[in-house]
Amino acid sequence: MTFLIQQTLLYAVPLMIVALAGVFAERSGIINLALEGIMIFGAFAGVLFVNIVQQTDVFMAASESGNWLALQGLELLAMLAAAVMGAIFSLLLSFASINLKADQTIGGTALNLMAPALVLFLVRLIANQNTLRMAEGDSASWFMIRKTNFGYDRTADLGFFGNTFVDRVYLATYICIILFIVLSIILYRTRFGLRLRSCGENPQASDSLGINVYKMRYAGTTISGALAGMGGFVYSLTTANCTANGDVAGFGFLALAVMIFGNWKPLNIAGAALLFGLFKCISASYPSIDINGDGVYLLNEIGLSAHFYRLLPYLITILVLAFTSKSSRAPKAEGVPYDKAKR
Repeated sequence: MTFLIQQTLLYAVPLMIVALAGVFAERSGIINLALEGIMIFGAFAGVLFVNIVQQTDVFMAASESGNWLALQGLELLAMLAAAVMGAIFSLLLSFASINLKADQTIGGTALNLMAPALVLFLVRLIANQNTLRMAEGDSASWFMIRKTNFGYDRTADLGFFGNTFVDRVYLATYICIILFIVLSIILYRTRFGLRLRSCGENPQASDSLGINVYKMRYAGTTISGALAGMGGFVYSLTTANCTANGDVAGFGFLALAVMIFGNWKPLNIAGAALLFGLFKCISASYPSIDINGDGVYLLNEIGLSAHFYRLLPYLITILVLAFTSKSSRAPKAEGVPYDKAKR
């Protein structure tokens, strides 16, 4: 059960934070289909930052001394770098959608096509191979928080809660959860959030009250890009062993499904992300999931093809959207370029 919960969180948290990224953009009136591309770009930026810092003398000295706080600091700085680059990359969508009044769906699709090609080109230039990795070590041994970091020996029993949520976890997971809660409160409990949401529902009415619709849409899309970039690096760190290769396994599109299934509401999105994360966990780890705790891996004994388990999260996505999309209520003005001359 500990393994299942930890693995589910590893998959659910990136989905949750990237789905919230889509909410910020769409609540402001911009359809951000480029979440997949921004995740790819953010993953590359974060891994590149880790790779560069690891080769500095200061960091090498800190890592040799076993300073795990330095490793966690590097993890946080890499998340920040990925967020900044994701925000910058999202400005392409903002400019095309707001200033040029281009079709937002086409703009997002174009960024999704450009991001993997650009990242692979840069990876080939930097690493002379198709995958960019950390300079040394691996994410499991470098960035995981272990119970020994808190003074417990290797045989200490922390109980179910400690073994599940303290030992062998990533700080990035909890940072994303905290950000999700804080930004959800900002979106629904602050003046800024109210103005942002009004621009996605009725921008003409918002403009008549003195709200700059263009600035609010830029703000929503930029926050969306920052969160998606950060989510891309968190995915790369926790499930791809801190590598970047121009692919995030469709997590950006899964995040869009989570957002729609959650009806653009943070609490619903958190529940949907956990559901999708569970099926993603099953698809990736089914041979080692022991349901009864008796050493018998039932999912591996059923006899189903491994391809079925890999297909499972995407099949669930299609089924969920097929049954829930009709009842979903998107912001009324999303995808509609704002024209001050129209009322």
